[in-house]
Amino acid sequence: MMKSTEEYRDSLRSYNPRVFIDGRQIENVADEPLLQPGINGIGITYDYASKPEFAPLMLAREQETGKMVNRLLHIDRTTDDLLAKLEAIRILCCEAGCVQRYLVHDAFNGLYQATKRCDAEEGTSYFERFRDFMIEVQDKDLSYGIAMTDAKGDRSKKPHQQQHMDSYLHIVEERPDGIVISGTKAIVTSAPYMHGFIVMPCRAMTPDDTAFAVCCAVPVDAEGITISARPAGRPGEEAAVFSKRYGQTTGIVIFDNVFVPMERVFLKGETSMSEHLTYAYATHHRHSCIAARAGFGDLLIGAGASIIEANGLDPERHTHLRDDMVELIKIVEGFFATGVAASTYGQRDGSGNIMPEPVFSNIGKLLMATQIYDMHRLAHNVSGGLIVALPSPHEDHNPITAGTLSEVMQGNPNIPAAKRMQAMRLMDDLTASHQAGWYSVISLHGGGSPEAMKREIWRNYPVAEKKEIVQQLMDRDMLTRTDGKKPDKQPGRCCPIGCRVPGFLLNEENQKEAAE
Repeated sequence: MMKSTEEYRDSLRSYNPRVFIDGRQIENVADEPLLQPGINGIGITYDYASKPEFAPLMLAREQETGKMVNRLLHIDRTTDDLLAKLEAIRILCCEAGCVQRYLVHDAFNGLYQATKRCDAEEGTSYFERFRDFMIEVQDKDLSYGIAMTDAKGDRSKKPHQQQHMDSYLHIVEERPDGIVISGTKAIVTSAPYMHGFIVMPCRAMTPDDTAFAVCCAVPVDAEGITISARPAGRPGEEAAVFSKRYGQTTGIVIFDNVFVPMERVFLKGETSMSEHLTYAYATHHRHSCIAARAGFGDLLIGAGASIIEANGLDPERHTHLRDDMVELIKIVEGFFATGVAASTYGQRDGSGNIMPEPVFSNIGKLLMATQIYDMHRLAHNVSGGLIVALPSPHEDHNPITAGTLSEVMQGNPNIPAAKRMQAMRLMDDLTASHQAGWYSVISLHGGGSPEAMKREIWRNYPVAEKKEIVQQLMDRDMLTRTDGKKPDKQPGRCCPIGCRVPGFLLNEENQKEAAE
């Protein structure tokens, strides 16, 4: 098992992916300066797993093998698993902004559900293949990127209708020992510094889209793969207090006749399963996104409080600052609370997996996606305009200006000007830089657009139950039911007094009992 960022970085040296950044081919991903903030972000998922005080959150016992594995590679089977994952991701993202690696957790859990269901309904044998692959990744403590979002081409047309077929990844050849795939995945998080990719469909496929209903795993340096990526964070920029250390790249991954052996194929033309796989992954992932942005929110709250103090102000006396800080706290803890609710009312299916309750998961992701801009606005309110008006950090060492700046730029007499300016630059980095804008966009669209969340909320919310309550109050039905079905119940209300849920982080004996 890998124990540190350095061991993870060293593991990348055994791969040789074809990567381009800013028009230049990257010869050595592990040591490329433009990628170090992203590698550092992934690295803390290894570092925290080796810290004894975080072990209950960062490690979990995998039921398939009985081994302790990284929480971000684990299959959730109890509500406590979901809560622990939520807390773990928040802690990690409070350190690094976005640790990226939780996507493989979400894909593993979605695939665990979907492959078992496909085997049962279609007579396939995908689950054992997936299980073997999952265990290998767990044993080696690898990091896999999720190649899900296709280039899509003309959005008004389905995959098989595209003028350029490679707008969607698809099977171009089937062989006795495997398949050959081609196409383009457009938004692959951390693509250059992954050990491999899990390729997944990004939408429900129709029978005409059989070739596009494919899920498989490939090494990052498989022949025929080319990655066109952007720098991770703001490497090398002195003013980037946060994102010169931690960041994230995304890449467009081009698959040009890539061979995949059959033991790494988990979906091959079963279009009916593409919707279930996409839905399962999206629900797990939106739940994780809630925790990730709560961690980012912790950074904004901490930076805002630090700047207020450095400015010599007191929220107890300057109530407009207190009100803005409370509003920021309300937003962050509000959408995080929906993640807790989604965990508490998690839904177990026939695979033995427990999935976050979909209504709460989608509400939380929708709140986070649309309120990220309010979070920035509130952070700007409490910080003031100086966060974008400071000169370059190089001026701090200019013998002509440094002395004067250190005197006149001090606010609180107990906090040196250099510390005040560092807090200002941190807030600039988090909320007003090009990297901050990037975080806003991935918060809005990552894990699906707001429209996707709205569809899932409407599809899963028990509107019929609410209508039934009103009709009972009116002492009559507006429309007589003829299908014999009872209205869906609100999450957590499967009985008159509501569901009882197990306590957080049960011991292993109780977890086993709960799973049974």
